Amino acid sequence: MFNVQCKEPLVVIKVGGKIVEEDATLQCLLDDFAAIPGYKVLVHGGGRSATKMAAKLGIETQMVGGRRITDAAMLQVVTMVYGGLINKNIVAGLQARGINALGLTGADLNVLLSDKRPVKEIDYGFVGDVKQANIEHLSSLIRQGIVPVMAPLTHDGKGHLLNTNADTIAGETAKAFSHHFDVTLVYCFEKPGVLLDENDDASVIPSIDKAKYRQLVDSGIINSGMIPKMDNAFGALDAGVSRVYITSSTAIDGQGGTLIIL
Repeated sequence: MFNVQCKEPLVVIKVGGKIVEEDATLQCLLDDFAAIPGYKVLVHGGGRSATKMAAKLGIETQMVGGRRITDAAMLQVVTMVYGGLINKNIVAGLQARGINALGLTGADLNVLLSDKRPVKEIDYGFVGDVKQANIEHLSSLIRQGIVPVMAPLTHDGKGHLLNTNADTIAGETAKAFSHHFDVTLVYCFEKPGVLLDENDDASVIPSIDKAKYRQLVDSGIINSGMIPKMDNAFGALDAGVSRVYITSSTAIDGQGGTLIIL
């Protein structure tokens, strides 16, 4: 899966919050991630933990179309949970497996600079849309054997952190890394890939190109949260990422899943 071409290979793994928030699935993920040879980056979510922490603090969670409204109080919560608890648990778990991991947000090393999402029909609050990825320093650290673990937070360059979609962070960093490495991007979640029938885990679609994607959207087979994931996948390929897979968190070694192709 991770074949060397002209550039050194790098794999960017994005893992959903549900997987890193439960100890059993987290431990399996860390075992599998640690076993991947060569250069690698892990990007994680953590939305359910943020919702639980907000409830403990008496802060109401507001979601619109599956996206979190991030006011000032919620920004404090997601910063604590994403950049602190979840991120550092992952880092500690990787250190225990001999992986010299470094936990960071998009503000660290100025890796990801974002614009605060403009208010239109909905005011999402302190939510960021990535406008620039600066991965030169991070690339140097990676070549020294350091493994970045990225939380879904960016910054605006004016002193404000911004809650940012983890799929987008994975896609934008993968694009930037593609100038330096032969990049494979893997979006992993609870299902074994993109399914023809969401109730049948054996119905994995082996590969999807843009034409087939449009057909699957029109037929309703691909819908809701899978659409932005697919859009990020095609955007990454258009920008120079070599390969994109959507697969299970238990198959991040490239065995199975759905290959996204142009």
